[in-house]
Amino acid sequence: QVRLVESGGGLVQAGGSLRLSCAPSGNIASITIMGWHRQVPGKQRELVASITRDGTTNSADSMKGRFTISRDTVKNTVHLQMNSLKPEDSAVYYCTADTKFRRYWGQGTQVTVSS
Repeated sequence: QVRLVESGGGLVQAGGSLRLSCAPSGNIASITIMGWHRQVPGKQRELVASITRDGTTNSADSMKGRFTISRDTVKNTVHLQMNSLKPEDSAVYYCTADTKFRRYWGQGTQVTVSS
């Protein structure tokens, strides 16, 4: 079992920045990929960015250059640095952790970008 606790969401003006953090606990050794997804009401969840155990990153095209995923290997935390935020980035952001058998989801943190 893996448990994920997110932090760092909130309200920011357009053009501003936020940093989300995700702290996993439980069977951390089983995690192969960690990432962030987001969801706007009425729409499907979409991938924001992901990072593998060896540090390989991937991000959605619309967020490249603005969002950066990173990890702290000492604290086992994953961060999402979001810059140049736009109102359309407003969503609930979920931390995810993939193991060999399933994907775990955090409870989500709200990000609201005002225009």
